[in-house]
Amino acid sequence: MIAPAAQYRAVQRSASVEVVERHADLVRRIAHHLAARLPASVEVDDLVQAGMLGLIEAARNFDSDQGASFETYASIRIRGAMIDEIRKGDWTPRSVHRRTREAAEVTRQIEQTTGRAATGAEVAQALGLAPEEYARLLEDAVSGQVLSLDSHIDDHGEPNVAAGAAYSPERRLQAAEFRHALAAAIGQLPEREQLVLSLYYEQEMNLREVGAVLGVSESRVCQIHGQAMLRLRSRLGEFGSADTDTEDAG
Repeated sequence: MIAPAAQYRAVQRSASVEVVERHADLVRRIAHHLAARLPASVEVDDLVQAGMLGLIEAARNFDSDQGASFETYASIRIRGAMIDEIRKGDWTPRSVHRRTREAAEVTRQIEQTTGRAATGAEVAQALGLAPEEYARLLEDAVSGQVLSLDSHIDDHGEPNVAAGAAYSPERRLQAAEFRHALAAAIGQLPEREQLVLSLYYEQEMNLREVGAVLGVSESRVCQIHGQAMLRLRSRLGEFGSADTDTEDAG
């Protein structure tokens, strides 16, 4: 006769296998969407493997009483597991982090002084960079800043769905404050940058597809995206202090 504990483990393993099989396409979809925003050195297969672990964790911890569907809950856990895996890899050079912070700070200073959105030419001049050098900085900034923004959203964005009652009232307040600050910062972006973010994140288009909508090259879309990310970083500085400390460590 099988002991109750062994029976439970067998049922749990069977349920996990069934969940993985049923939602494997969800994991792959999230992995490919995330990989499209990251350097080529990040392997999709590594993201899928991490996402599968997140899916299994979601299956074990899901509570239907929280009001969210399993797919919604699992998507957050899968994405979080992938981002944790990327963080471990530390794939973004420190020089990129440093240049991005400098550009964001210059952007903030110009906008505080002028009371309007800083132009790329102004930021490039303040940094002492030629236009082509600043364009490369924006392209480099996209990957690191996408992960940074995604991490903030995961850390601050949806506590009720992601972890239910595990979050304290203070954490819930921080989440609400971040969502409000992020929405306000996006709403203050130049119209074209708002459109790029909307098409990229909400409509889940890739850079080439966004470029076709705007009538510009994929490279130009990447630069617009990077400029938007620098602007958001400059306006969400209080939420990014922890990342800055981490980047400078070691």
